[in-house]
Amino acid sequence: MTHHLTPRPAPRPRVFCAIVPPHILTRLSESSNPAHAEAARRTLAADAAHRSARIAVATRSATADSHAGAAADADSGSGTGTSADSPQRTIYDAQHRTVLPGKKVRGEGDAASKDASVNRAYAGLGATYDLYHKVFGRRSIDGAGMPLPASVHYDRKYDNAFWDGERMVFGDGDGDLFLDFTIPVDVIGHELSHGFTQHTANLAYYGQSGALNESVSDVFGSLVKQYALGQTAADADWLIGEGLLGPAVDKGVALRSMKAPGTAYDDDVLGKDPQPATMDHYVRTGSDNGGVHVNSGIPNHAFYLLATELGGSAWERAGRIWYDVMTGGTLSEDATFAEFARATVASARTLFGDGGAENEAVLKAWSTVGVPTS
Repeated sequence: MTHHLTPRPAPRPRVFCAIVPPHILTRLSESSNPAHAEAARRTLAADAAHRSARIAVATRSATADSHAGAAADADSGSGTGTSADSPQRTIYDAQHRTVLPGKKVRGEGDAASKDASVNRAYAGLGATYDLYHKVFGRRSIDGAGMPLPASVHYDRKYDNAFWDGERMVFGDGDGDLFLDFTIPVDVIGHELSHGFTQHTANLAYYGQSGALNESVSDVFGSLVKQYALGQTAADADWLIGEGLLGPAVDKGVALRSMKAPGTAYDDDVLGKDPQPATMDHYVRTGSDNGGVHVNSGIPNHAFYLLATELGGSAWERAGRIWYDVMTGGTLSEDATFAEFARATVASARTLFGDGGAENEAVLKAWSTVGVPTS
């Protein structure tokens, strides 16, 4: 059979995206508790090394991706597109080292492992695939059946989980501040959704576009959890990372709250959750790529307001609007909150009509958080 190759878009650079914000780790690195400080410093050092590595190989990886993508097109059914209806998961054990991916310990369809971290990672990858495939008709996060590899037991006392452009990587936590990062399914959904963004709108990871990048991952991470649990928007807790915080954290429930940004934790160890819920409290900073983990609270809250205003299952209408915007090809890579908001208004009209409740709810949500839509 002769395969006709169509031109592919320019390869997208990969970024390192981690679930625990740098401001938390920086605070912990200065802790008077030696164990807390050591774990945070190890994590910050590992994260910095991965960010540098991503920058160093960006051009080489992009070129390789271009060739690999063309080969996948020509191969018609092999490589990334092995199955239209099921994920292609591979779990590796990093064995507390930093060399990735590690030792393969479970493949797609294999029996459950005796290692709970392996099984949770496997299940979380599947739950994320299910949301994208069963709700949005998307074959994996790239839309073309991309395999989903993940490595567990990364390093020792590593207090983070990340997407490096190729795979998910989970730390075990230090057991005191953070528990095993495979525990919250929304953390898995969040990190894999950075891959979804990488293959769609490719939002630049700085300033407002970077905050949108983080917010989109929170939105779809939360939807993964809600879909897996069969929750309505009213039933959901709208927390990101619930169950992750360890026994040393007295006053904290999660890393972020979409329902009430700024309230996820207020603790002597972690500090105070700095996320704003509206533009009145937008944080201008040069750290964390211009506050991408902080200001994401604003579009997060807009999505929560929309989903709860519409009611029912959040993925059916609110999630559909966000998905349509991300895959519609209209966003610039450095999109502002206002550009994204206008795109959601246009999407709601296209999907549900000018006079629909969805359109009014979108306008109301963005107005409440102070983002203009015109």
